Amino acid sequence: QVHLAESGGGLVQAGGSLRLSCAASGIMFSINAMGWYRQAPGKQRELVATITRAGYTNYADSVKGRFTISRDNAKSTVYLQMNSLKPEDTAVYYCNMRSGSLDYWGQGTQVTVSS
Repeated sequence: QVHLAESGGGLVQAGGSLRLSCAASGIMFSINAMGWYRQAPGKQRELVATITRAGYTNYADSVKGRFTISRDNAKSTVYLQMNSLKPEDTAVYYCNMRSGSLDYWGQGTQVTVSS
């Protein structure tokens, strides 16, 4: 059974930093693309960043230059380093794994940025 467990969310002041982690189990991590999505209250879930199994990355325009996605295949973990956080980054952040045509999701972790 695939399980994705996020951690690292919390409350931070604008301009601060947080690092999210997502540990995967129950599936061969290294061969799958990983991503981070977020959903703010009253809004649809949106892409934040993705990373392929080869390490190629893609970012939403709103986070380019501030967020960095990375992965450690030995630890079956994907990270999201978030710097220069803004109040508009406030959302529940979800870890995603795409395995073929299947999508797996974590339970989400809350990130709140105060102004």
